[in-house]
Amino acid sequence: MCAIMGFTKPTISKEQVQVHFDKTIARGPDMSKIVDAGSGLLCFHRLAIMGLSPEGMQPFELDGDMVVCNGELYGFRPLKRQLSEKYTFVSGSDCEILLPLYKEHGLDMFAMLDAEYALIIYDSKTDSLIAARDPIGIRPLFYGYDDGGSIVFASEAINLVGLCDEIIAFPPGHYYAHGEFVKYADLTTVDAYHTDDLEATCKQIRNKLVAAVDKRLDADAPLGFLLSGGLDSSLVCAISAIVLGKKIRTFAVGMDKDAIDLKYAKQVAEFIGSDHTEIYMTRDSVIENLEFVIKTLGTWDITTIRASMGMYMCCKGIHEQTDVRVLLTGEISDELFGYKYTDFAPSDEAFQQESKKRMDELFMYDVLRADRTISATSIEARVPFGDLDFVKYVMAINPAMKRNSYDMGKYLLRHAFEADKMLPEDILWRQKAAFSDAVGHSMVDDLKAYAEECYTDADYETKRQQYTYCMPFTKESLLYRELFEKYYPGQATMIKDFWMPNKEWEGCNVNDPSARVLGNYGASGV
Repeated sequence: MCAIMGFTKPTISKEQVQVHFDKTIARGPDMSKIVDAGSGLLCFHRLAIMGLSPEGMQPFELDGDMVVCNGELYGFRPLKRQLSEKYTFVSGSDCEILLPLYKEHGLDMFAMLDAEYALIIYDSKTDSLIAARDPIGIRPLFYGYDDGGSIVFASEAINLVGLCDEIIAFPPGHYYAHGEFVKYADLTTVDAYHTDDLEATCKQIRNKLVAAVDKRLDADAPLGFLLSGGLDSSLVCAISAIVLGKKIRTFAVGMDKDAIDLKYAKQVAEFIGSDHTEIYMTRDSVIENLEFVIKTLGTWDITTIRASMGMYMCCKGIHEQTDVRVLLTGEISDELFGYKYTDFAPSDEAFQQESKKRMDELFMYDVLRADRTISATSIEARVPFGDLDFVKYVMAINPAMKRNSYDMGKYLLRHAFEADKMLPEDILWRQKAAFSDAVGHSMVDDLKAYAEECYTDADYETKRQQYTYCMPFTKESLLYRELFEKYYPGQATMIKDFWMPNKEWEGCNVNDPSARVLGNYGASGV
């Protein structure tokens, strides 16, 4: 995890650039550098994960070109061996291969990368910057235009506050070159579904997820694993323990009085034999950290903020108590295999389109949450369910097979690992509980109660009316919006909408994003 920033023709001094760039120094506290790149600047804060020596510091340079990259390039070692026949490498960093790839393949290189990344290249021949972002948007990148009309890129929106009138999320799966944004990857548009039967489909799911986890275990810095006790994170942890063949370090978080997930996480940890740590939150710690979390996230969305409280508090504890620098997480499974509310999808095609929508917008919600809450504590997040090969395959499974026609959500994923016996049966077949609820129902209730204390009914009605874009519809959402505006004034359009179930579907027209309000939640959260 690192921070990058790039200016084409800066209208401010290096000292002023440093002030803006240092707002995200937590992303890369090990080393920092700002360098002249032709008529622009490149900036880099380093968190050393691969190639820990000073030679792995960026920007990397080659024949006058430069690159800064916040990312992990999976499978870089074979590429590096091929490129070594022509190029000399001085570090163990995966990102050092980027400029040789650019020399060899130009802008076509982006479609070749098996990676989660955001990068900026300085091309010395054209004296211009090229920027690109991975197809899902797992690594953050934003842009805007300064007072002189020049484009500015940055890892986080907070870097651009005060520099750009409008801050825009760099679109995933695109590169920017010669003044244009070009889409180089589309993982979610499916022209034809696979014809594999149930067993063949589940075998592919199993093999591709194991491969996705395996490649993300390559790190020169200490690894850890977030374990909620739910299906997704439990699978990641169990696979990792088997692949590594040694005791792994797992971490779980919950409220001090009614943590639902802690008991399930402990059960999984004991089953796989991990070195397990429990981290507790209280009502006071949640309220005390709320403003910082919203500032860190750069969002006003209710679901994202609720779910971020537990993840941030967990990562904060990991940072303070351990040397872990890389965390594997279970995000992106729900968007692919379904939420509780997608049980209400009226048709196969409706399910598929909802999955596509969620995947296309993921970088504004769950992926944003995982990146910001983990990077704020100077740790890198890795997301196996976001593996490009895995996502492409699952998106192309016939939705009739993915829909919940088995009285069990995510049946394909569960059945794919049934024969392995790598998890307890009651974990493998446990109904899903939403993360923001599973850390303890009291957390969401405490946040709602706190918001009630902040506004009278009259205040609420008056204050919410000033926000014509995505108007707050509860006191809780107003509280979050006002805290967002404090740090990102006038930038609400960075987020498309409130993350909510599809209200057009029967059973989903609810006024709270928690799965607890759905009729099919049942015993998920106990």
